[in-house]
Amino acid sequence: MDEETAGAGRTELRRVTVVGTGLIGTSIALALRARDVDVTLTDPDPASLRLACDLGAGRPLDEAGDGAPADVAVIAAPPAVVPAVLRDLQNRGLAQVYTDVASVKASVLEGAERLGCDMATFVPGHPMGGREKHGPGAARADLFLGRSWALCPTGKADPVSVAAVTELARLCGADPLVLEARAHDRAVALVSHAPHVASSAVAARLLSGDATALALAGQGVRDVTRIAGGDPAMWMEILTHNAGPVADVLSEMAADLAATAEALHARSADPAVRDPERTEPPAGAGDGLAPVSDLLARGRSGHGRIPGKHGSVRRPVYTVIPVVIPDEPGALGRLFAAAATAGVNIEDVRIEHTPGLPLGVAELYVLPEAVDTLAEGLSADGWSVHPGV
Repeated sequence: MDEETAGAGRTELRRVTVVGTGLIGTSIALALRARDVDVTLTDPDPASLRLACDLGAGRPLDEAGDGAPADVAVIAAPPAVVPAVLRDLQNRGLAQVYTDVASVKASVLEGAERLGCDMATFVPGHPMGGREKHGPGAARADLFLGRSWALCPTGKADPVSVAAVTELARLCGADPLVLEARAHDRAVALVSHAPHVASSAVAARLLSGDATALALAGQGVRDVTRIAGGDPAMWMEILTHNAGPVADVLSEMAADLAATAEALHARSADPAVRDPERTEPPAGAGDGLAPVSDLLARGRSGHGRIPGKHGSVRRPVYTVIPVVIPDEPGALGRLFAAAATAGVNIEDVRIEHTPGLPLGVAELYVLPEAVDTLAEGLSADGWSVHPGV
């Protein structure tokens, strides 16, 4: 089944119930509320439910009153409990169609089949959006904007159910992508699960660093280790449910790293390289470093294949404009307002700030054709702009 088939009969969603008000569930609810969908929420943690409601994500399910089934129920729960929750919700007739957001799919489907769930009304899903933070307080209505949303219906799924969940993904700003469950699990092992383990491996090495080494930590190591800040318990469950595909990717990574380490060890042990009186590189100095060069080249090529904003295969090329910004409340908001007045969309932003100083640098990422317009507009508004730096 392809996306065109899945979306053949677009379904209008009026009411959605979200079961689980963590980061993903609350973000889905906020996105749907922004599209005027009536959202009811439930969660075993009263504090999490209350915060999600206070954020405007919806209203408590037990206060809905009418008892009518929702168009779609979204199960935002860990993969191990999704089948049991699904069976309970179906027994209660909570919705007409059901989906989940767990990051593994094969084990969820197997569990649902084993418990005798109605597979005609169940369309497993996985929105490819997240953050290293968790809980409803970290939720964002735009978390899935331009992201892929995997749908993994079985052959038993009713086309009307698939259409409803496809529309749910679209309402959240995502791009629905239909694929088979095991193909999904292999794909996320490559682009999500194994990278998290690799990030954790880099971050774990920092435990052996002294204060001086950590003081030298720059943006590079922060970028590489950002996702390592995720919840270990949650990731343990994800990894155990997708163990085989993740292990395959990690084995290939380990082989690359082992070959690189071996080449660098050999290089450092070469007497000709370590001769302190030698002023020129020895003949054949590059010999033996082919694994290192190969890995770096393949890494750059692989990075270039990552889709850019809105899922485009060709990554947009942005220009960075540094702008000096005061370290005071509201400064970033004023900067964005000035960019809006200039009619320029800021594609991304990074803030570089030195502790103890009253100023920082906002690095604004814009399309090349917008550079002059933005620089002129910001300068006219009194900002210290440094294009070309």
